[in-house]
Amino acid sequence: MGLLDRFLRKVGMFVRRETFNRELEEETAFHREEAAKEFRGAGMASEDARHRANRQFGNDARLRDESRQTVAFWFESTLQDFRFALRQLRKNPGFAVTAILILTFGIGASVAIFGFVDAALIKPLPYKDPTRLVQLFESTPLGPRFHLSYFDYLDWKKANKSFSSLEVFAPYGFMMKTPDGIQPVDGASVSAGFFKTLGVTPVLGRDFYPGEDAQSAARVALLSYGAWQKRYGGRKDVLGQTVILNGNTVTIIGVLPQGFHFVPAEPADIWASEHGGSGCESNRACHNLYGVARLKDGVSFASAFADIKTIAQQLEKQYPDTNREQVAFMLPLVDVIVGEIRPILLLLLGGATLLLLIAAVNVASLLLVRSESRRREIAVRGALGASSGRLLRQFVTEGLLLSIAGGVLGVAAGLTVMRLLTLLVPKDILATMPYLQGLGWNIRVGAFALAICAVTSVLFAFTPMFRLSLTEIRDGLTEGGRSAAGTLWRRFGVNLVVVEIAIAMVLLVGAGLLGQSLFRLLHADAGLEADHMATLQVAAMGDKYKNDPPVVGLEREIRRQVAGLPGVKSVGFTSQLPLGDGDGTRSFHRLDLPFLNVNQEVAVRYVSSDYFPTLEARILRGRNFREDENASKPPVVIVNQTLAQKYFRDTDPVGKQIAWDGDSKKTPVEIVAVVNDLQEGQLDAAPRGAIYVPFDQDSPHYFALVVRTSQTEEALLASLTETIRRIDPQLAVFRPSTMAQRLHDSPSAYLHRTSAWMVGGFAAIALVLSVVGLYGVTAYSVSQRTREIGVRMALGAQRGSVYRLILGEAGWLTVAGIAAGLVTSLAVTTLMRKLLFGVKAWDVPTLMAVAVVLGACALLASYLPARRAASVNPVEALRSE
Repeated sequence: MGLLDRFLRKVGMFVRRETFNRELEEETAFHREEAAKEFRGAGMASEDARHRANRQFGNDARLRDESRQTVAFWFESTLQDFRFALRQLRKNPGFAVTAILILTFGIGASVAIFGFVDAALIKPLPYKDPTRLVQLFESTPLGPRFHLSYFDYLDWKKANKSFSSLEVFAPYGFMMKTPDGIQPVDGASVSAGFFKTLGVTPVLGRDFYPGEDAQSAARVALLSYGAWQKRYGGRKDVLGQTVILNGNTVTIIGVLPQGFHFVPAEPADIWASEHGGSGCESNRACHNLYGVARLKDGVSFASAFADIKTIAQQLEKQYPDTNREQVAFMLPLVDVIVGEIRPILLLLLGGATLLLLIAAVNVASLLLVRSESRRREIAVRGALGASSGRLLRQFVTEGLLLSIAGGVLGVAAGLTVMRLLTLLVPKDILATMPYLQGLGWNIRVGAFALAICAVTSVLFAFTPMFRLSLTEIRDGLTEGGRSAAGTLWRRFGVNLVVVEIAIAMVLLVGAGLLGQSLFRLLHADAGLEADHMATLQVAAMGDKYKNDPPVVGLEREIRRQVAGLPGVKSVGFTSQLPLGDGDGTRSFHRLDLPFLNVNQEVAVRYVSSDYFPTLEARILRGRNFREDENASKPPVVIVNQTLAQKYFRDTDPVGKQIAWDGDSKKTPVEIVAVVNDLQEGQLDAAPRGAIYVPFDQDSPHYFALVVRTSQTEEALLASLTETIRRIDPQLAVFRPSTMAQRLHDSPSAYLHRTSAWMVGGFAAIALVLSVVGLYGVTAYSVSQRTREIGVRMALGAQRGSVYRLILGEAGWLTVAGIAAGLVTSLAVTTLMRKLLFGVKAWDVPTLMAVAVVLGACALLASYLPARRAASVNPVEALRSE
């Protein structure tokens, strides 16, 4: 009740403030009169007694202000401060608009990038205790993140002592039978305990029962929340319905929560039970699964990693043919989900922070310059009784108003940028980033924006007060504020300009290196000619295509009809398109050398005889495949240049024989040619060894067409789809694309492009702000030195010397900023070297080009004030003083 009483009492005072003011005036007058009476009684003249009483009580304005503060009318004076601050900003619209726009740029960029950082790196994953989850791989000589086999998974699950659960998933999607034919659907196969391991419970229906992933068990599946809404309208009677996936009848048993996602398998609409041990998985050499496990309580990541590596070493000894050099590898699940995008986001957040810093420095510089013009005003207010605290509060209020205006506009701009950037992400890539679905305003983004506004408010409030101490305020009455301007420019304003130029240098260097990296990535030699090439993927499902001969016949019929389309020059087939994920590997050994018992794993692709001519790849030595090289002919292969250099250094591989590891018959396979390297993995991946097998010798049921055309390739895609469906309506035809689109929209190209454009945008804004800052300080200095320049010219100084004076001072600032930025850039770009492709972090041409551009812009910015200074009329300048 005490707090409520005090609050009500203060409210009552506020309501009765007019009465309070009148009573305060009467009380003050009474005490003054009583003091004057005492002085007159002591023999002092009436006028002297009145002046003595006034001096004893002090300044009326300050006394009233302190009295009102004592009785809790501080909020009324604060309201007055806000009204006065608004009037000040309205009187100086140029300053207000410039400062607010600069803040909007800085805060907007920071909020936008923080929104992405929050969604990807800060927002908790939708699993129970996600820090205890890990993903398991088998590493090979090709790299650390490869699949594990079904039987290795069973042995890992049985023998480990570190995991409370260990499950697997296969993120390959399905072919669904629909009234319109067979169509691809995104999804994954998972073992029965997969969702229990993640700690996820369906919102409708049930999870898998133990044992529902056995070969003999009925096939069941769960739907994602989005698929439930999109495909079934959110109906609860979806439970028990069936779908045909990969030719098997699958019963829907549940729906997953709305916020659930599992990035390593996304996009995924259907999560079906994994039925291992059949088909490819009946062979331990078949690697097509990934593992996910939960650490036991008290078990560290390091000890669990050591445990699973020991098991893998034991399996290698037990199964030397299939597990040679198959080493266990493990990563925290959170690193798998955001590991690739984390450095990009941190780079962009760093760039946004630098842009915010340069914006804050620029506004602080504007406030410093403005404070000099207000010295007389502040001095008068201080002389009339305004306390230093009241003056400080006025500056705090003005800084708070600028920060609030810039913050509101910046947050609005940031949210808009978030939406625009999301729209610019290719759909295929966006589908693999489901954590961006919640991108936008939330409590964390709001707290971040509030923190920025608070920090900038403090900075903007104390910057003028730092310059205008109470003693300087009083001196300002006689100085008029003009003599201190040169000191401000030399002592502090110049330092801010140097900081701005240095930050702009860092951002411009980063943007230049990322831009070069993107250019070199997009123009990297992929071993093919991407222009005028269309691609399309096909799946031949069902009993009709169980054996190879029907698939071979299908391939020939597709080739015949597609080749007859207008503009088609050639048609090729491959089991996997270039610029993909690099999967599909196998190990081999040379038959002309003793068996070395080492894993020589390489990419394996099944291609038609016209595949290389269609890509315009080059046969370096040997011959191309012949059309009649089918399963009845001796097996032959073509190897790429990297494989030839790595495994046949001592001889020409053409004519040599190899055998596939795991082939108990050691069937000899002859190498008939060496082809130039095709980029079978991502653009930024190193070239890897590859072996190409004739398509007709082992026809894959999933394959892709590559079509070279003399016309626009985009116009051909619809015709390709119609032609193939006309051949067999039951064929699954999907992912029509041009090769140029595959290159342009590949994940590596997208990440490099995003980094380059975003940092480039920050750099452009930073360049403008730094140049504006240099112009503002130089122009203000010139305006305050009009008398000095007039005297110089009156004494015979030429215009050229005035130019040299102004440009020289600005030039030193620019050189100092560029030098500081150069040193900082070397440190920053060294940290971001992993994001670069084909360019060094200390690329000298980039550093020199940025320095020249920044210096030229700074020279232009300082030339305009120098030109104005050189045009000063000495007579007018001296008269104005």
